[in-house]
Amino acid sequence: MSAVTPEIAADFLIEAQEILDRLGEQLVALEQDVADTAQLNAVFRGFHTLKGGAGFLGITAMVNLCHAAEEALGSVRAGQATLEPHHFDAAQQSLDWLQQMLDAVADGDDPPHAPQSLIDQFDVHAPAAVAVATAAAAKPPSDMIDDDEFEALLDQLHGKGAPTTPAAAPAPAKPAPDLIDDDEFEALLDQLHGAAAPGAITPPAAAGPSPAPAPPAPPAPKPAARPAAARANGEAEQTIRVDTKRLDAIVNLVGELVLSRNRLKTLRARIRDEELDRAVSSLDIATARLQSAVMRTRMQPVGKVFSRFPKVARDVARSLQKEVDLQLVGADTELDRNLVEALADPLVHLVRNAIDHGIELPSLREAGGKPRQGHVRLSAQQEGDYVTIEIRDDGAGIDPERLRAKALEKGLIDPEAAARLTHDECLHLIFLPGFSTKAEVTDISGRGVGMDVVQSRIRELSGQIQIHSELGRGSRIVIRVPLTLAILPTLLVQAGDPVYALPLARVMEVLHAPATSLRWFDGQPVLDRQSTTLPLIELRRWLGTEPISTPLLTIVVLQMGDQRFGLIVDQVRGREEVVIKPLPRAVRGLRGYAGATLIGDGRMALILDVDGLREAGG
Repeated sequence: MSAVTPEIAADFLIEAQEILDRLGEQLVALEQDVADTAQLNAVFRGFHTLKGGAGFLGITAMVNLCHAAEEALGSVRAGQATLEPHHFDAAQQSLDWLQQMLDAVADGDDPPHAPQSLIDQFDVHAPAAVAVATAAAAKPPSDMIDDDEFEALLDQLHGKGAPTTPAAAPAPAKPAPDLIDDDEFEALLDQLHGAAAPGAITPPAAAGPSPAPAPPAPPAPKPAARPAAARANGEAEQTIRVDTKRLDAIVNLVGELVLSRNRLKTLRARIRDEELDRAVSSLDIATARLQSAVMRTRMQPVGKVFSRFPKVARDVARSLQKEVDLQLVGADTELDRNLVEALADPLVHLVRNAIDHGIELPSLREAGGKPRQGHVRLSAQQEGDYVTIEIRDDGAGIDPERLRAKALEKGLIDPEAAARLTHDECLHLIFLPGFSTKAEVTDISGRGVGMDVVQSRIRELSGQIQIHSELGRGSRIVIRVPLTLAILPTLLVQAGDPVYALPLARVMEVLHAPATSLRWFDGQPVLDRQSTTLPLIELRRWLGTEPISTPLLTIVVLQMGDQRFGLIVDQVRGREEVVIKPLPRAVRGLRGYAGATLIGDGRMALILDVDGLREAGG
């Protein structure tokens, strides 16, 4: 329609994407329990709403496909048919087509039409043809109402007036500004795109003569529900949509404010003025509160990513003829929106891998004394300033000796280095570029993209990834990422005059040890401590500068996966929250460096990547 503005189209794309994300999960849940009426209604409403919006915008391809799904679901809701496995296959395939249509609309292209064979697959072959179905079939699903009828229906939706048709007299007991209920809204949506939904209620204000028999009234009494709805409307939290670029700009400004606060705190320590001290303390508290409030506006639940995995797991399992149950835990855990979006692709790769490489075929599982159905668990939980995401399966596990042999075969490591690898180090060989245990590239796990890409992506997010596996019992992959990428708590250290920042979440402790207590193993310094051997890296030597002789060493103990190592530094300056700035393109990608920042005394400090530091240092 010519009256559709770009803003309305953009809103539709956002809402349609949210509906599609939910539909994948809802369809899997319905397939597992076809008697779940609430889930059936939710799936029906999803396709119904998509059809209504698409009809309003004139997206015929989407209307036709949603109409086919809606008709099948409507027959099931009416008790005239049951859903079979091929219906669920059609529904899941339709989500892929609908995604393509949305992408095309977003790019300004004509959306592709789904094949007729897919639309025909929705036919539930109802045993009896009723008059209502005959009437609905006679009217094309893409049929549109004219502008005058649309304006009248909009008036109804907003309570501004009544339609101009003779049968559209307002109900006397209903005040004009009152909102219509959900059933009435659904019926009006049907009128907007010219297809009546099974079981929809025609609102009193728009009711007219109809050849179809009126459906029974819902059992819940509406007069009692209206005051509750009115109270809910009065107390509901008001929300608005804000362009993410504006949020990013606010976060950047808060970051600058944090840097200025750090500078003032440094000056306060030098000047030692009581009034300045009080003013800076107040500014410190206000800045911390503002920073927390702004960060919360950018937080989104990881469930936004998790919602797509039931469909992913189902599709992969069916293509591999495996039986898999996917469990989602902690979907309400919140992360910075940029992190939520950036984690989507790595997690899809890991879930695919868990099903493809991990879960065995049902016959093999039975032969090994396991249940036919494999289990994959995707969980998230917050731990301090970090969020831990875990992908666990009860499959065959990873054979470290096979990984060692494969790495030798591909020439990724030399025999001497391979012989020294521990069990855990063998598992981490899968992160080497070009490593794969597959004889041929498939469309299931990675499409030829290795786990090194996943690891690189996690590191770009200032996170870490670990692998644990037990042969025959399954594998566990753990990802830890910060809550936000904008502001990072760090520990500042020095090696000579330059200052460096270490992510505070990776710092276990700071200790001092006599230089005479150092030992050497395989050319690397180590420290025997508490019945364990702590590998050491000297920051000065790592930087390529001349080491200094000192009788007492300052060592920062850092965590890397399940292992710890010590970083020898000249001095520890203390904790400071810093704003992460990307490195210049010329030095971006250097191992051991994660970014740069400005610290309280106005100097620039490089932020060190703990994992890269350990790998590059020995």
